[in-house]
Amino acid sequence: MDRVIYTAMTGAKYTLEQQGAVANNLANVDTAGFKEAMHRLRAVPVQTQALPSRAFTVDATVATNFEAGPLEYTGRPLDAAIEGQGWFAVQTPDGGEAYTRAGNFQLSANGILQLPSGQPVLGEDNQPVALPPDREFTIGKDGTISAVDPTNTQVTEVVGRLKLVNPPVENLQRGEDGLFRLQEGGASPMDETVQVSSGYLEKSNVSLVDQMVRMIALARQFEMNTKAITTAQENDARASSILSPAR
Repeated sequence: MDRVIYTAMTGAKYTLEQQGAVANNLANVDTAGFKEAMHRLRAVPVQTQALPSRAFTVDATVATNFEAGPLEYTGRPLDAAIEGQGWFAVQTPDGGEAYTRAGNFQLSANGILQLPSGQPVLGEDNQPVALPPDREFTIGKDGTISAVDPTNTQVTEVVGRLKLVNPPVENLQRGEDGLFRLQEGGASPMDETVQVSSGYLEKSNVSLVDQMVRMIALARQFEMNTKAITTAQENDARASSILSPAR
């Protein structure tokens, strides 16, 4: 009886949390560079001094689907997409380093290249990329940023280079801000083999259809768990009535 109640109870709890993850995936279906979050459940016995009759459902796998999303041409000079494997490096508010596949860069009022959420984009010198004013920019395959004077398009000057990294994905973990960091902390070295496509953005790798199907399946799973709890309660009441002494 305990096994049914505790498994169903914790199963219902984590099913609701999975619903939250699916809702977050759906909310980011149009977010550049977003990676799908995946959850998997399993039942584990509770280790106690009593009989091993209780089992909990736990969220055993909080994983990320690191498959690349489709590339979309925007024609915007400050948009860039990673070709194949690799990441853009950005600076976090605490001065640390984090990684993203979103290349929809913007210029701050101070000329700092940054994400729409405000994190500065790091250059090959591990410092935020600062760009000169009144220039047009292009991003090369290797992340090199060139500035062109609008009054004299024949003059091109290299003004910076994006820090492109390629750490093993199994060493990455997603933060609450949606950025990825090394599990052991620190910074990843620059990888000269990573290349980018200028004027493109990598779209989210979330499949709208798959997430809707997943949401329906989780709703049915939650209903099944709550029904199991109700059935266990009814069985317990019947067993109590049978075992109770007749009056």
